[in-house]
Amino acid sequence: MLDLDFKECIDCGDDVHISRWALGYRVCLFCGEDRAKAERSSWCVVQEYTKGNYQYVTSTQASTTLKQTNQKELRG
Repeated sequence: MLDLDFKECIDCGDDVHISRWALGYRVCLFCGEDRAKAERSSWCVVQEYTKGNYQYVTSTQASTTLKQTNQKELRG
């Protein structure tokens, strides 16, 4: 008999509950956690100025953005 309360994870083939599937998640909790960790490791957030807003920075922009937001100049 076929169990209709679960679908199959697109990454590992494990069970995904039908309510999670209905929300648009096609991966199990473990694969979802792995994907989230990989995504979070590729970005960072910096504060542009002391009392300013936070700014989203990708890893390719990080070095340039951090140099531009540093308000202190090196004195020789």
